[in-house]
Amino acid sequence: MTIYLNGQYLPIEEARISVLDRGFIFGDGVYEVIPVYSRRPFRPAAHLQRLQHSLDGILLANPLSLAAWTAIFERLIALCETEDQYLYLHITRGVAPRDHPFPDPPVPPTVFVMANPLLMPPASLVASGVAAITAPDNRWLRCDIKAISLLPNVLLRQMSVDAGCSETILFRSESLTSNAFLTEEAFLTEGSASNIFVFKNGVLAAPPKDHLMLPGITYDVILEIAEANAIPYQIRK
Repeated sequence: MTIYLNGQYLPIEEARISVLDRGFIFGDGVYEVIPVYSRRPFRPAAHLQRLQHSLDGILLANPLSLAAWTAIFERLIALCETEDQYLYLHITRGVAPRDHPFPDPPVPPTVFVMANPLLMPPASLVASGVAAITAPDNRWLRCDIKAISLLPNVLLRQMSVDAGCSETILFRSESLTSNAFLTEEAFLTEGSASNIFVFKNGVLAAPPKDHLMLPGITYDVILEIAEANAIPYQIRK
């Protein structure tokens, strides 16, 4: 597999980053994932806009122009063996001596991009559906930033795996007690790795976009499809 790393295209086996990279030391960075269907990126402008939002959220300048991002995407998509893929973009604050404040003066960011085959769920699974568990959303308060520090999501996702399920659906509450998400005041945010909708009594319900959830591109597409097909929907807690 050929990847892009800091201006170079090289085999992934030859890719190297410093152990002092702030992404490795602090999880100080953001990422983005863009699905590719029939070798065409799906809504790349929307994904790059979300990437910009994440970069703004951690006070890191976008290291590349739109033209540069596009050129990287085109080359990696062409090199990938499958028609359906996903692009993974990863940007950190760069390499510096370990210290919590931002490097001063700033150092060059680390930019990594790869294209991988996109594995779609089998038709049988789509038809039958999947099982999920619920859990309190104990993550931080800037879930709108697509940060590379995903340990809370990893632990929540593993909870569903350990339970023989496919996803953990998250609820928040003003209370911080472990069972507060079971009360009437609790509200749905998202899944550990997905946006969640509820379809009940002919109405599609979606949680509002805010700092407690990732503004998913799929989220927007689902609501667009609902509106185009006159399916009633509500955005509410």
